[in-house]
Order: sequence, then C-alpha cells, then structure tokens
Amino acid sequence: MHTDIASALPPQATAFPADLATPWRSKAPPASALPALLQAESPGQPLQQAFERQRDWIDATVQQVGGVLLRGYAVPEVAVFRAFAAAFGHALLSYEFASTPRSNVSSGVYTSTEYPAHQHIPLHNEQAYTREWPMKIWFHCVTAAQAGGETPIADSRAIYRRMPAAIRERFAAGLVYVRNYDSDFDVPWQQVFNTDDRAQVEAFCRRAGVQWEWKADGSMRTIQRCQGVERHPRSGEMVWFNQAHLFHPSNLQADVRESLEDMLGVDNLPRNVLFADGSPIPDSMLEEVRAVLDQETVIFPWEAGDVLMLDNMLAAHARTPFEGPRKVVVAMAEPHGNLHQG
Repeated sequence: MHTDIASALPPQATAFPADLATPWRSKAPPASALPALLQAESPGQPLQQAFERQRDWIDATVQQVGGVLLRGYAVPEVAVFRAFAAAFGHALLSYEFASTPRSNVSSGVYTSTEYPAHQHIPLHNEQAYTREWPMKIWFHCVTAAQAGGETPIADSRAIYRRMPAAIRERFAAGLVYVRNYDSDFDVPWQQVFNTDDRAQVEAFCRRAGVQWEWKADGSMRTIQRCQGVERHPRSGEMVWFNQAHLFHPSNLQADVRESLEDMLGVDNLPRNVLFADGSPIPDSMLEEVRAVLDQETVIFPWEAGDVLMLDNMLAAHARTPFEGPRKVVVAMAEPHGNLHQG
C-alpha cells in the first residue's frame, strides 16, 4: 500500500507526473515519476534541515516513486553527506563482493565506479548480481562534469512490466554469474573481497552461497546462482533485478569480445552470465533487454551539491560518458537479500 505523497507535499517539492515543465530532466518516458525533486527553501539551506523537516516525506516518496533528488542544499563537505545518509537509521555498508573499482572516501562513503570517462556504465541495481544487496543508495555530486557525466535512473517496476513476457518468464527461473578474477583483464579477487587471505574469501563465499575455485596461476573463479527478477519486500511489487546485460559478453565491444574469447576461451572470460540451467543467453535477448532499459531511462544533469536518494530495488542507475573533472560519491545502507530462501 502506497502513501499519498501529494497530500504531504512540501511547498518546495515537485512530484511527477504533474502538469509542470520539467526543464531539469533531459530525458524521461511518458508519465515517469522519477525522481521527485525537493528544492531547498532558500539558497544555502543546510542539508541536515531537509532531514529534520522532511524526513517523513522523503521516506514515503522514495518508497512510492523510487527516488528523491535534493537540490540547492548546502553540502560543504562529504562528511555532511555521510551524516545525512546515516541519519535514516541504518549503518552505512562497506562495498563487498565488488564488481567494479571504487575507492573509499570515508567510512561508508565511496567514489562512484572508477571507469574511464569515455565509457558508459549501463543501468543496473547495485549488487543485483549477488543474493545480498543494499535497499538504500545515496549519490552526492561534489563536482559536476563540464559535459555529460549524468547518473541516469529508471523505474525497475516499469522495466519489469515493459519487458516481453517470454523474457520475464525465462529470467524468473534465475541466472548464473561466472566470474574469473584476473588483474590483467578485470578487478582482481584481492580487491573484490577486500583481503588477500584465501581463508577469509572462502568463508565469505561459503556464507553467501558462492562456489569458488582457485586456479594454478593464483587467480580465482566464482559461480553463483542468483535472481533475475525479485519482489520488493515492502510493496510486494515485482522488479527487474539483475545485471545480465552487464555481465554478458555482448556488453563488450565486438573486437574486444572476439579478442578475449580467442585468447581466454568462453569459460575464462572475466565475467559471464547464463540461464539457471547453464545454457547461454542469446545476444538477441539481451538486445531486447537493453531496448527496454533505454525506453525507461530518466536523465537529469547534475548540479554541484545535489543529493540523490534511491530505493535500490525500485530504481536502477547508470553513468554517461563525461568531459572534465567529475566527482560523485556514494553511500549504501539497509542490507537485504534472499539467502534465507536456500
């Protein structure tokens, strides 16, 4: 059951859909509700006041719409952002079982994915390639890029509804993620697990339901069966919740894919994803998935000081290529998962 956010709308907030111009959004599907915008009452208003005065509205809106963008508030240092995220009542999480390189900025706050500026990072829900993930994720724009560098978002419920039924049904049976950790081609296992102690890695894998294999050259392979779709624990709504389109070889440039497959063989690609029965996912199916993701994408330009709060199951996020300096930091909280389902 949803809260009626309009009935408790702060005067400086904008909830969509609405009969208002939205020049701050450069792309969005018809009737998109993402993100609700909460403007500071006055320039330089402390971010903490947004929490103190509008916490209930923010919580209700994130649960209904999927995300809130707070704009115009004073965030003089990352510590203020960290305190804002932590104030929602859950300890900030460390970035475990990573799939991309990040750096720790302060306790519980990380840089966004450190891929080269020219690369696009497709839409995804954080850690949807595992069976444990954060329910809440916050982004803070410290420095907006000169061009590009947006963090596109999309409603995971709308993606699920728009996805062709045959694909939904196939993915509902689950997926198998295969990762080969090699510092020459991807993130090494020591960085993924934040340790060089094999016993600690094995203990994590055992607890998380991950199969592992140590290779003769000191590298590692993991295999984990995960969800392709999920049910939100509070709303009961079904969401598209996986990273198949990122892990699948079709995500690589054609020449890079051909080179890696020739050099390593399909079984030793840095990452791959299969259907639950171990059969390959056709490239054409992932093309359909990416088309749906594109149709549901919402894009808005960052402004320095912006804070975006998302329900990580209701809203996916991405990153566009950019020019010039860009700094966006991330915090995550409220762990959830399906390991209890066996």
